[in-house]
Amino acid sequence: MSNSSVLAAAVGLLILGLAGLGWVFREQRVPRPRRARQFLVLLPCLVLITLSATGFRWWWIERPDRPATAEDLRIMDRAIVILKDEASWNRKDDRECADDTANRKWSPFCALEIASTEVLGEYDHRRVALQAVRFAVEDATHGRELEHRLMDFNNLPETRFEDVSNVLQVARSRVAARLTVQHP
Repeated sequence: MSNSSVLAAAVGLLILGLAGLGWVFREQRVPRPRRARQFLVLLPCLVLITLSATGFRWWWIERPDRPATAEDLRIMDRAIVILKDEASWNRKDDRECADDTANRKWSPFCALEIASTEVLGEYDHRRVALQAVRFAVEDATHGRELEHRLMDFNNLPETRFEDVSNVLQVARSRVAARLTVQHP
């Protein structure tokens, strides 16, 4: 689903929810309001508004131009150091990072998780740095549908270490460029 589709759906759900709430409040002024009917309208309206908030959040997260921070650049730099050569690369990602650390071989996902934790003190799954890598994966795979972009890209039979390294470098360049634009 495209960002514009998600945004349109979120706006539509919000409008429906607010229209329903408006009806419920107008019914309050009727001499004998029907409480059961109001409740039956109120509940779905609240669900629609909640769903629209989720849609707006997803739309914001999936924007490739979200503001970057110096921490995002440090996360990228640390992940690149963790995945410094082919000997440090885990070819079979399962999104479980304890075994990567034990074997001293990391997938891009685990390298980013470790880098995020080291830089921020916690893992932030939708951090700008991590999203930049996901967008670079989309570009590298020419929009191919991947359920888990980082894991699935890593595990594609045709993916080589050079591809992984290139995706990280492209994402790092984009984060650095964003920082330069934000803070010339």
